[in-house]
Amino acid sequence: MAQTRFSPEFLTRQSEDGVWHILQPEEIADRLQTHFERGLSQEEVEQRLKAVGPNVLQEPPPTSFWQMLLDQFDNFVVIMLIVASLISAALGDWIESAAIISIVVLNATLGVIQEWRAEQALAALRKLAAPEAHVIRNGSRQMIPASQLVPGDIVLLEAGNYVPADLRLLEAVNLQIEEAALTGESVPVQKHAATLQEKDLPIGDRKNSAFMGTLVSYGRGRGVVTATGMGTQIGLIAAMLQSVQHEPTPLQKRLDQLGKTLGWAAIAICALVFLLGWLRGYPPLEMFMIAVGLAIAAVPEGLPAVVTISLALGMREMVRRHALIRRLSSVETLGSATVICSDKTGTLTQNEMTVTRIWADGVFFEVSGSGYSPQGEFYVDGKPIDPQQYQALLTALWVGCLNNDAELEEIESSDSEVPYRMVGDPTEGALLVAALKAKADLKGLRHAYPRVQEIPFDSERKRMVTVHALHHPREEDISPFDTTDSQKGYVVLVKGAPDIVLNLCTHCQNMQDYAVPLREEKRRQILQANDRMTQEALRVLGVAYKLLPELPAALDPAELERGMTFVGLLGMIDPPRPEVMPALEKARRAGIRTIMITGDYPNTARAIAESIKLLLPGHQVLTGSQLDTMDDLELQRQIRSTDVFARVSPEHKLRIVEALRANDEVVAMTGDGVNDAPAIKRADIGIAMGITGTDVAKESADMVLTDDNYASIVAAIEQGRVIYSNIRKFVFFLLSSNVAEIMIIFLATLAGVPTPLTVVQLLMLNLITDGAPALALAMEKGDPDIMERPPRPRNEPIVHKPMRLGILIQTLAQTAVTLTAFAIGLLWHLAEGDVLPPGVNPLVFLLSYDWRGVDVQTAETMAFVTLSLCELFRAYTVRSERQSVFRIGLFSNRSMQYAVAFSLSVLALVISVPFLQPIFNTHFMSLREWVVVVSLAMIPAAAEEITKFFLRLAERRPLQKR
Repeated sequence: MAQTRFSPEFLTRQSEDGVWHILQPEEIADRLQTHFERGLSQEEVEQRLKAVGPNVLQEPPPTSFWQMLLDQFDNFVVIMLIVASLISAALGDWIESAAIISIVVLNATLGVIQEWRAEQALAALRKLAAPEAHVIRNGSRQMIPASQLVPGDIVLLEAGNYVPADLRLLEAVNLQIEEAALTGESVPVQKHAATLQEKDLPIGDRKNSAFMGTLVSYGRGRGVVTATGMGTQIGLIAAMLQSVQHEPTPLQKRLDQLGKTLGWAAIAICALVFLLGWLRGYPPLEMFMIAVGLAIAAVPEGLPAVVTISLALGMREMVRRHALIRRLSSVETLGSATVICSDKTGTLTQNEMTVTRIWADGVFFEVSGSGYSPQGEFYVDGKPIDPQQYQALLTALWVGCLNNDAELEEIESSDSEVPYRMVGDPTEGALLVAALKAKADLKGLRHAYPRVQEIPFDSERKRMVTVHALHHPREEDISPFDTTDSQKGYVVLVKGAPDIVLNLCTHCQNMQDYAVPLREEKRRQILQANDRMTQEALRVLGVAYKLLPELPAALDPAELERGMTFVGLLGMIDPPRPEVMPALEKARRAGIRTIMITGDYPNTARAIAESIKLLLPGHQVLTGSQLDTMDDLELQRQIRSTDVFARVSPEHKLRIVEALRANDEVVAMTGDGVNDAPAIKRADIGIAMGITGTDVAKESADMVLTDDNYASIVAAIEQGRVIYSNIRKFVFFLLSSNVAEIMIIFLATLAGVPTPLTVVQLLMLNLITDGAPALALAMEKGDPDIMERPPRPRNEPIVHKPMRLGILIQTLAQTAVTLTAFAIGLLWHLAEGDVLPPGVNPLVFLLSYDWRGVDVQTAETMAFVTLSLCELFRAYTVRSERQSVFRIGLFSNRSMQYAVAFSLSVLALVISVPFLQPIFNTHFMSLREWVVVVSLAMIPAAAEEITKFFLRLAERRPLQKR
């Protein structure tokens, strides 16, 4: 194999020359050195991947380290600090200048690290959310990341999927592709696999080709990859592949606005403080530095970074729980979800179908066995029978095998109890397994009756139609026909919803292999049999056929399906997932209601809903036909007491979402098909199935379930609540600390006493004492009762009423204890200097004393250490918004232990290391100073615990059952 043939230059030239659409399949196979049936081997794939690179579009280069570092200085407060540092240096105060600059640089470095961590987490999510492709490799069907496609790969296309690379089509069955992303053509293009003659055709006229980024809207197809990555015809759809959006979320925008509001408030207070100090005779430079300190205290610089990291890390935790969040804003909405609208099959159930009962010509056949094992027997009235003796039974299985797109691939390991791996729809896989139990030769059947036309299943028609040529079958084939060479023709096969299929029929098949007229009595018998099977929680399909002497020139579905012969009913069991019932109860306790939405019959849906306790007493099951008779207001009333919607179409899903939203519910809606996209988009939280979902559904969704499991939805909602709760905790922690710092400086200036905290001390507080614990709060696992509370109101502000109360209490407590520590330090200073006259009120003297030029290092150290310890002690109490720190476990957050230990270590160095003491204006504290400081520092934490106690008392009412 010549490696140059697969070089990027060769592929680019071929794409530009546009030769693939005029080549015969044999020429394509020769040029790409591939095999259309077996596909490429793994060795060939690796060689080509190495030669041409991954199948991805180029992205903008990531932000460089230096750019991220420069971005950290694009901040009003940081600019103020740099100006303050330069002024200090100009006045000869080199120590303070260097300290300010050092802390600014350290803050910028930490900001870069935090931003880098968030980018890495989001990049990992993008990688997990990358699109996938169905290919034929080594002779078997596989699902791989689309980025691993190489020229020569054989790709399978199905409705609802994006074309993963540029393809030359080898097979096209009713294949229609939307090419608006490439050509602007709004109408889907009908595709075929025939070779075209004209070389210089526009892209939109190359009907035998499919192009990367376009959407399969109908039918199915098979094609060979001719170009990948930047060698494809389209380079304008990078946004489609960027699965995780990186736009600011509403929460981030609100917090950004909050920061700006605090900034402007700080400027106003700074101006007021500066004016008061100047009027009192303090030097302007000193007052400027105090004003800078106030600005530092006012703005929580670390808040945006902590929010981003919390969202990114929370999303990574959701991936571990099988929920991939595609939009950061969805994390906020998850905590407000009040209703989950869930599909039944595969989400509430295991999606492992097994045919257990078949009805044909008035006889019920029981089928034993489970899963995809071909071991099983057929029974009538509990007695084993030979299926070969019942022609109507064989005909039903025969239709189920041929009207079928699933594959059963043999597993090489002989130790496996199940020798087959099912590829395709589980329902269709179950039909193949049932036929194997009747000793069918699946490959022989498909060879004997090759498919020549089809109308794929869709959720509106609720049926699938295939047309097959009648060849001479082998003796062991199960078939209702004794065809010979003189009996050539075609047969139309239909599989779908029993009532739909029955309405197409004018005859029915009997056990003697005759098609007899379908009388009204027989219709009733079939419908009664269907009802009986659905009441046993079986999913039921009806099958029918019709002979055609010749294939019509034009495929008219109405004509093709007219006058069918009904054969039988195939009943499958899809057991509920064992984890669903506990998840439903968990959701119910959290105030979240669950509604099942399914295309199955009401009896089947009711039986499943009752078995998992989803259908509540007094609540009802509604059908799609009943929905059609209701106006929107009636549906809004009925939906309050409806837990199950059966026999619904995607259009009904959209109406259900609209009705729930009109009732002020926050709706999470699942979907997997192309037609589900409108409902998914309209829901507050659109959820797509990662396994069975189409690319269209995934693109429309806010969240993708990687295991298609209802329990993962509940787990994602729980994690969403945890993330939002954590964000609220550190917002409260940072805001209450910053507001307290503002009040401490403002009140001290207003009282005419020295500033309790220096600029450098404030920087240290915001960077180390506040910042490190705030990051640790983002790692909290959540309160034990977080799923025992009702959903958070949709429009509830981040700083809600309990938080405002908490900020007020903490501001008063921290301001009081810090100013008390500072006042005690000042009084000790006066006492030691014999300045305090006997018999004078100490507080009055303290406020009237002229402090200009006095070194108050003792008082400043006590104030600084008191406020530092206040915030570190409080970091433990804010770990829960409601629960006592002793209930959640004092040391249960390991990250908090590290953060507090780090902050305490830095604090100890600042007050004990000789060369750091002049920088921070501190000294090594005496025992009596430590006693006062520690005692005072514990008061705000105690106040927080008391506040939470009263909040718990106020909320102690049973959660209303939804």
